[in-house]
Amino acid sequence: MYRATRTPVDTSESSTEPQPQAPAAEEAGAPTGRGWRRWAMDTRPLRVPAYRRLWSSTIVTAVGSQLTAVAVPKQIYDITHSSAWVGAASLAGLLPLIVFALWGGAVADTMDRRKLLLITNIGIAVTSLLFWLQAVGGLDSVWALMVLLAMQQAFWGLNAPARNASIARLVPEEQLPAANALGSTVMQTGQVVGPLLAGVLIPVIGLPELYLIDALALCVTVWAVYRLPSLPPLAGTAVRRAGVRQIAEGFHYISRHKVLLLSFLADIIAMVFGMPRALFPQLAAQTYESYGEGLALGLLFAAIPIGAVLGGLFSGTFSRARRHGWMVIGAVVAWGLAIAGFGLSGNLWIAAGFLAVAGLADMVSMVFRGAILLSAATDEMRGRMQGVFTVVVAGGPRLADVLHGTAGSAFGPRAAVVGGGLLVVAAMLALTAAVPALRRYRI
Repeated sequence: MYRATRTPVDTSESSTEPQPQAPAAEEAGAPTGRGWRRWAMDTRPLRVPAYRRLWSSTIVTAVGSQLTAVAVPKQIYDITHSSAWVGAASLAGLLPLIVFALWGGAVADTMDRRKLLLITNIGIAVTSLLFWLQAVGGLDSVWALMVLLAMQQAFWGLNAPARNASIARLVPEEQLPAANALGSTVMQTGQVVGPLLAGVLIPVIGLPELYLIDALALCVTVWAVYRLPSLPPLAGTAVRRAGVRQIAEGFHYISRHKVLLLSFLADIIAMVFGMPRALFPQLAAQTYESYGEGLALGLLFAAIPIGAVLGGLFSGTFSRARRHGWMVIGAVVAWGLAIAGFGLSGNLWIAAGFLAVAGLADMVSMVFRGAILLSAATDEMRGRMQGVFTVVVAGGPRLADVLHGTAGSAFGPRAAVVGGGLLVVAAMLALTAAVPALRRYRI
């Protein structure tokens, strides 16, 4: 049976101050309380100054990053009046993301992660500033936008593994689910608030200023990272360079630890077979047209993040769960069933309800998959594990867009959605039965 091992905890106020010992057992234990407090979000990780500072900065950047995520496709469409160019721009950012996330994971295992976070966050901020300058200057070049998007995704690919791998050095192991829930809830909230705010701001202040707001928000993150404790490789870790060999070592490490491999496969199954967002426009225009196409489209896109946010707000029970493997299995199966229910729903509000349930299930899966990656891997491998995690999380939905778009054209959107949801359930149960490592995993 796989069991997690204790990770050293850094809780200092800044990089220049001494680092106190890990919290006492009563502080680190499962949250207590009666009634609704047993279900409410576990906020104990926020008692750790370093984690609290990093999490607080995420509140600002979660919204700011979504402003840019809306502004880029909007500007490309305004220039070209072509959705094909919008899709091409999305793919332009995928390859740099994959390459630099894998390499960034290896880099995060060889250098001070705080230093890497500083460099990459400054790079992302500069890229956002360049987005603003080209928009203000009226460059109107799709190729310039695609180059900047590729740069942004490259910096983000370098940043994400280091950021995620650092969490296990900032909070005690038993608080990892709670820390992941706090971070995921903020990011999902940004996916709801950011696009809505962008829609309100564009007519008022214009599209270029969205980029500027994102750049200014990233300054908050840079300051927060600057105040983190130093996060160098742990004592005894061999000094090495980050290259192809180290990336290959990461994949070899995954192949030797079945629980890590299964955590990645669980997300691939859920996202590739069960993420139907490519069919939302068609469903809004055909199945739910009577509700108003605009309302239907907005509700379909917002429902999954809303469900995830609600799941995060009532995530208190996450910290009491010890069978992390079963939590992932149950969440993926629940996701598949909810997606199938969405496909069977002819009523828009019922359909949105099923998508919200799917979002809640995805939150649970995300939290416990993240906890498994941080607890089951050694610190010298965490960066590379998070690099692969970043590629899986970013790449799975893009593959799903192709798969569902093709299936929707061939069999109709609702049949494709139902079939995908049921396929998620069947594949996850088959994987669980065939390889017991995930269901046996606990802390």
